[in-house]
Order: sequence, then C-alpha cells, then structure tokens
Amino acid sequence: MHDPLGETVERLDVIGNISRDVTHYPDHRGGSRLGGAAVLLAVAVVSAGGRAAPVCVLGDDLAHLPLSPEFEGIDWSASVQGDGASTTFDLRYDLVGDLVAVHSDYGVADGLTSHALRHIDQHPRGTYHVCCRRPLDAELVLRQLVQHRCAFSVDFFLPSAEEMIQVAARWLPMATTLFVNAAEYRLLEQVVDTSTLREVIVTDGPRAAVVRRFGQQTAHAVPPPHPAREVAGAGDTLAGTFLTLRAQGATTALALAEATAAASRHIAAPPLPIPAPRRA
Repeated sequence: MHDPLGETVERLDVIGNISRDVTHYPDHRGGSRLGGAAVLLAVAVVSAGGRAAPVCVLGDDLAHLPLSPEFEGIDWSASVQGDGASTTFDLRYDLVGDLVAVHSDYGVADGLTSHALRHIDQHPRGTYHVCCRRPLDAELVLRQLVQHRCAFSVDFFLPSAEEMIQVAARWLPMATTLFVNAAEYRLLEQVVDTSTLREVIVTDGPRAAVVRRFGQQTAHAVPPPHPAREVAGAGDTLAGTFLTLRAQGATTALALAEATAAASRHIAAPPLPIPAPRRA
C-alpha cells in the first residue's frame, strides 16, 4: 500500500490475542463472536487501506482462520499455531456499554510473550502495536521494542489496565501513540507524567474523543450517534483506523474524526462470526 505521497506504508504488526468471546448485556443482547484485539485491530487497519499482521498464537480451534476468505486481506505470516484451545473471554456489560465483569481462559495465549519476543528479534525494523493485556508480559515486550528502537503504539484493557500501566510505565514515553479510555487515562495520570507522552488518544464512549500531545489537547471528535448493537472491539477499531490514516498522511484531526466514525459503525454492525473450517 502507498500513501498519498507515493511512499510505501509500513505493515503494522499487532501483538495480541485472538479469542472466542461470549458477550452478555442486561437486555439480552450479545452472544458468541470472534474477538481479540489482534484480529479486530488488524481488520480495522485493512479496512482503512493498510497492511496488518497479527502477532498471535492460534489454538487448534482457530487454526483455520488464515484460510478463511473473510480475513484474506490480513497478513497471517506472523501468527503461529499452538497445541490446545484458543483464548476465551466471557464479557458482561451494563446497558451503557461499560464492562462490569470478565472471565478469561488464556489457553495457548500463554505462549504469546515468547512468540512476540522471537518475532521482534527477527523483525527489528518493524512497526508494532502492543495490546497490553493478560497474559502478555508487557514489560518484556516493550523493553525489547525500545532496545531495537522500533516504532510502537500501545493500548490497554480496563480489567488489567492498572497492573499493565504500572509495569509498562517506564517505556510509555517512547511510544508513538497510546490509546486509553477515560478511566484508563485517570490510572495513567497516577503513574506517568503525561506531559512526557508524545500522543495519547482518550476515548469516552459516546462522548468526545480527544488527542493529547505532551499533556496538551490538540484535537477532539464526537462519535456520530449509532445504536449500540455490540460495543466489544470499538476501541480496537478506533486504534487501527487512526494509526492507518496517520501512516497515510492524514492530519491528527481528520484521523481522529474518521476513527471515531469507524468505531461507531462497528458497534452498530453485527459482530464478527467465528468462521467454520473449510471442508476438503
């Protein structure tokens, strides 16, 4: 892919989980879906015209994903297959879309850290996004990226954000962009001097998302209203879209506006189904 100036845009290698998710809402919305930040963010990158490779461990039950036509635009060369079941998440939300409880079974994702470290060593000039979520050892991965002087961005997941922000704190000023929601930003402020952070995207559900550069707000965008069908993955969609548009040369304000619009469309759309294995 090329940007408007004719320069090649780097592939974004997304370090994270791919999972089987079950979501629940008080009004009986929800159900089974394909989840995990690595695939949701990669889908958003490809939808915005970019290149993405999930750096992930697929369980036996999802080993067929790279052969599924629904995901043929994704570069699966950075994925490996583990021996066992994929990660599963049971996610419970309230009516406004806030996560209130999560049960996790990490399965083969227990091998994600070692796989990610090997991949970084093999691709030290890559551009990375790190989904700082259990069971990833975020400190080891971020240290490796900094030692190789890789460009990298970061996001968090609220149930583990306090722990992950603390272990990642010393490396965050080296990140190009951080993605957090309003609650995670408050946790971030307690641990890191936000004036040292190059760029932080702060989302707040249906309220305005803002960009802060070295602590100062530089852009904001209000998501267009869409009835929420499924909120899981909205942050991943926003992050993937924003990073891709910025890599293509879009201004921060335009990238944020387009990213919030993409996230709004995501929550109104049907969730990603888990593709059935192809028959021989």
